Formats: sequence, C-alpha cells, structure tokens
Amino acid sequence: MNTTHIISSKSLDLATIQSIILEQKQLELSTDSVDKINQCRTYLDEKLKSETRPIYGINTGFGSLYNVKISKENLTKLQENLMMSHACGTGDLVPEPIVKLMLLLKIQSLSYGHSGVQLQTVKRLIDFYNNDVLPLVYTQGSLGASGDLAPLAHLSLPLIGKGKVTFKGDVLEAEDVLKHFDWQPITLLSKEGLALLNGTQFMSAYGTYLLLKSYKLSYLADLVGSVSIDAFDGRIEPFNELIHLVRPHNGQLETASRVSAFLEGSQIINQEKQHVQDPYSFRCIPQVHGATKDTLAFVAKTFTTEINSVTDNPNIFANEDEIISGGNFHGQPLALALDYLKIAMAELGNISERRVFQLVSGLRGLPAFLVDNPGLNSGFMIPQYTAASIVSANKQLASPASIDSIVSSNGQEDHVSMGANAATQAYTLINNVERVLAIELFNASQALGFRAPLKSSDFIEQFLSSYREMVPFIKEDEILHDDIQASIEFIQTLGIDSEELF
Repeated sequence: MNTTHIISSKSLDLATIQSIILEQKQLELSTDSVDKINQCRTYLDEKLKSETRPIYGINTGFGSLYNVKISKENLTKLQENLMMSHACGTGDLVPEPIVKLMLLLKIQSLSYGHSGVQLQTVKRLIDFYNNDVLPLVYTQGSLGASGDLAPLAHLSLPLIGKGKVTFKGDVLEAEDVLKHFDWQPITLLSKEGLALLNGTQFMSAYGTYLLLKSYKLSYLADLVGSVSIDAFDGRIEPFNELIHLVRPHNGQLETASRVSAFLEGSQIINQEKQHVQDPYSFRCIPQVHGATKDTLAFVAKTFTTEINSVTDNPNIFANEDEIISGGNFHGQPLALALDYLKIAMAELGNISERRVFQLVSGLRGLPAFLVDNPGLNSGFMIPQYTAASIVSANKQLASPASIDSIVSSNGQEDHVSMGANAATQAYTLINNVERVLAIELFNASQALGFRAPLKSSDFIEQFLSSYREMVPFIKEDEILHDDIQASIEFIQTLGIDSEELF
C-alpha cells in the first residue's frame, strides 16, 4: 500500500481523497510543485524591487483600504496584522476531519504556483497535516465572498506561532506545539497572509466531506429502501429496466438496477402479491433516489473543479509577467451547489420517513407498530415521530443560503455568497438524513422479522445478520433510544467500496 500522496498538478477526485483519508496517507510535494512555488515567489520578490505602483494586497491595505500604500519595511507586519485581525471566528469548532481537509485543499491550491507563497510556508502546512496538528477553526464568521477569511485566518495563525491547535487529543497553544517539534514560526513575506486567507477551503472542505458522506448515504438509501420493500411485501415491477430506459435519467437507471440486484433471489419479492401497486415511497424509489444521484453528480463536478483551482487573490502569472486582482475567491459556485445538495439529500430523508410511516401502519399483514400485543406495547410508534421531527427540521435547513447577501467592507464587498452558511447547514442536514435512514433500517429490519419463514435475498439477509449483532429484534417495549443510536453507529461504521459509490 502506498502510504504517501504526492501533491501535484494531477487532479484530486473524490475517490483519491477518500483513499487519502481512509489510508491515513502522508502528504509530499512533487518536484514540479516545488519548482512552481519557488518560481512564483522569486518572480514576486524581483517584481517588488522595481515596482513603485500599488499592487493590491501585496503593498496595499485590504478590502476598502485597497488605496492605502504600505512601505516595503512594513510588508511582513502587514501580513501578520491581516492574519490576526481576521481571526474573528466564533460558534462551534469545525470538526477535526474537516479541518484536516481544509489543510489538504489549501496545500493543493497553493501548489499551483500562482499565489506567491514561500516554499517553507507550504511545507509547514504539510507538517501540520502529517502530524495531525490541527488548528482550532470556528464555524461562524465567513461570508463566503473574499473566500473564507475568518476560518482561514484561524487555520493559518499557527504558522506564525499564534492561535490554538489540537494535538494528540489536547488543545494547546500553537507556540508550544511549534517548540515541541522544534519548528520556527514562519516570517511571512509580501502577499503570503492574503494568499492564506483568501480562498474557499472552508466551503470546499465541508462540501468534499459531505459529498463523501452523501454518496455513502445514497447507496444506503437504496439498500435500506430495498429492505423496506421486502418488509412491506412490495412489488418488483417498478424496478424493471424497460420503464427506466424510456425515461433514461442516469440516476434513475442506476437506482433501479441497484435495487433489483439487492432483491435478486428474494422469496418475499417473488411471492404472489395481493395488491396491484405500492405507495409512491416504494414504487418511485428509482425516480426520487435517482434524482438525488444526478444532483450529487452535478455537485461533485462543481467541487472537483474547485478543489483543483487557485482561489486566492491577486493571482500571479510569472511567465506572463502579470499580477491580476480578480474574484476567484467568491464562493457563489459552491453556495449554489451546497444549497442544491441540501435539497437533494433532504429528499432522501423525506421519502425514507414515508416508508417508515407505511411500515408501522398495520398494513399487509404486519402488526400495528411492528410489535406483538400492540396496546400493551407501543412498539415502533414513536421512532416514526422522531423521523418526522428530523425531516421537518431538514425542510428548514434546506432553505437556500445563497439567495442572501449582506454588504461588507464598507461597500467594497457588496455581494457575498453565504456559502459558508450553506456548508454548515448542509453538515447538520446530512447528519440528520443519516439518522432518518438509521430509523428506517431499524423499522424495516423489525418488519422483515414478521415475514418469517420467508426470506429476503441472500445479500439482504447477510446485511441484516451483521445489523442484528448491534440491533436486536424487539419483542416488547424497551428504551428505543439505545437501539436507534446503535443503528446510527452501524451505518457510520459500515464500510463500502469506493467502486460502489462513485
């Protein structure tokens, strides 16, 4: 197994990132990336020796202070002041896996040699990544416009020995961790603070993390939905390829094929049915789950483009002798994609809760609320309430953040994306979907137990056999919170090959 990932011009994709995370790979710069970083820095140093005109963010103030010229002897102080003054995050801490992704994606963006940073700055970020020195970053503070200024300021503070980090489970002063590794604080040169703070790595790290989770949940929605189909004594005809070929949305075709494969060989699905049709939450799984898959493909394309891009400002083009101030830090593409992701994933939760409702309704030979002696036992009455509550919360979270904008920086930054808010909303929403699917699996596995001695497919029976090691069949009322938590944990720890997901 290759234990090192080489940062290069080769595009990062979701499968590669998942491999880096799961295999806990170390990072290393390619020779080509080293050359590009050094070439860009050398060009900028030479440019500043002869340049007398103001160049935004390099020898000027920032934002609405863009017209304030800064003397050469104060350029390092300018960058350090920028970093400290922008470290205004508040709220909850960003989860450590996402902070680590922020480091990876910032390193990737800086490696293209259009940002003007020193090589030692990028290498120190790699040191942080490789040694799990993870800066404390906060969820609130970014407008997603000049990039993710506040979160990236907190991510970058430890480079100069300021701020706090987590290391080996403890929260420590960055200065103390630098001493532990015998690392000297970086002396920032011109442009470096801005290169570190401008960028979309907060939004893009959240989006990447959530895409990886969403693809897994999309797969599980198909699998858990298949368990529910058999538990509800559903029909297989709605998954026949013929009807999907005449409406050939890719996600719809993939879902129908996957569900058919999951149910292949099931005694229950093949028995004669007493009903002609199933409710939409079963019959329309290909159309609903499939539409979410197509959305994931769009969102993945957007984020794959973003994480392989240069998103700071200004951008330096040494070969063309150009330093251009533009707007690559603006998060609008990500804000729209994250809002679309929220809506699509919320729908997986919506339709899942409807299947839960059908399963506990005492239909098709199932006992009311999936328990013997209903009345004495309430059984699975209230897990459906819980799912309904979560689904309702998701409808609120799915309201688009990207349609809002608030003027900042004295009117200079007069349109912002609010993509960072979309990112944190999506994080809560997608975790909620995971919980709803866990509740559906809890209900569907219980319902399927009442179909004995008939069996489902070998694949589903094996899947449920593993599930039963953590979540038992419920014979009479007990504290179901514990079983729901165990069901969530089962989903979280379940490994699925990337070939099945992407």
